[in-house]
Amino acid sequence: QVQLVESGGGLVQPGGSLRLSCAASGSIFSINAMAWYRQVPGKQRELVAVFTSSGTINYADSVNARFIISRDNAKNAVYLQMNSLKPEDTAVYYCKAQIRPSGGRQGWFDYWGQGTQVTVSS
Repeated sequence: QVQLVESGGGLVQPGGSLRLSCAASGSIFSINAMAWYRQVPGKQRELVAVFTSSGTINYADSVNARFIISRDNAKNAVYLQMNSLKPEDTAVYYCKAQIRPSGGRQGWFDYWGQGTQVTVSS
């Protein structure tokens, strides 16, 4: 079994900062890309930032220069530092990892965390 657990969400005032964390655990052979998505009610889940295993990083235009994605391969973890937060950043944030499980299951699979609420409001 593979699990992704997120933490770090909460309520913050406009202009403030939050740091999200996501750690993968379980029967993991290898991890490729790790990413953060977000979703608001009634809208599709959107990609916020992605960090590939080769070191390539991409951001959505809406968060570029405000958010920073990082990862710690030794801990199977990915982080999202969110600065200069705006009310429109309010959403449930999910991490996703492309993982090759150890054991009998072959291939690469996408695993999702349970989501963490980020609310930006005064």
